[in-house]
Amino acid sequence: MTTQTVTKGKAAAQTKEAAAPAAVASSEAAVKPINRREFLYYIWGASIAVFLAQTTGAIIWFALPRFREGEFGGIFVVDPATVPAVGASPVSNPTGKYWLSNTPNGLVALSMVCTHLGCLFKWVEANGRFECPCHGSKFEEDGKYIEGPAPRSLDRFAVRVITPAGVVESDASGSPVKIDGAVRIEINTGKKIKGAGIGQA
Repeated sequence: MTTQTVTKGKAAAQTKEAAAPAAVASSEAAVKPINRREFLYYIWGASIAVFLAQTTGAIIWFALPRFREGEFGGIFVVDPATVPAVGASPVSNPTGKYWLSNTPNGLVALSMVCTHLGCLFKWVEANGRFECPCHGSKFEEDGKYIEGPAPRSLDRFAVRVITPAGVVESDASGSPVKIDGAVRIEINTGKKIKGAGIGQA
């Protein structure tokens, strides 16, 4: 009986001794520091994530520009009382980079840039038309091509007229808009409508 007790005691001691190194080994494995390769993987991954975040932010910032009212690329509000009378000389807006022309067919907002080589044309009162001083292109008061090297009529900006009866907007071709009874007129300089080609309406 004594022999059995001693044997059991020795077995228990051996089991405890074997368990102790296993516990130490598992605690060492739990706090094992990262090696150089893992560290470089983490740094590389973090760098790529930061780079992608910055690139995405920059793309969104430039792809979705935000323009304030009254800033080129945004909407300009025009007081109907300041619109020139039908047949009167067009009025320029240098900030918005457009000419406001009130034709017998309605109101148009014409881009100030000539469709030939991008020169700034002027309204010539004596001739009753727009003329480019650089290369001689000429346009009617509604921007329609007359003569010269320009490949098409003047470009237009979208016009939106708000009246008590509702809202009237220029169509896809930028046709003149009637402003009878208008309480507010908006020129969207962020929406340029390409002028019709020579010989087109």
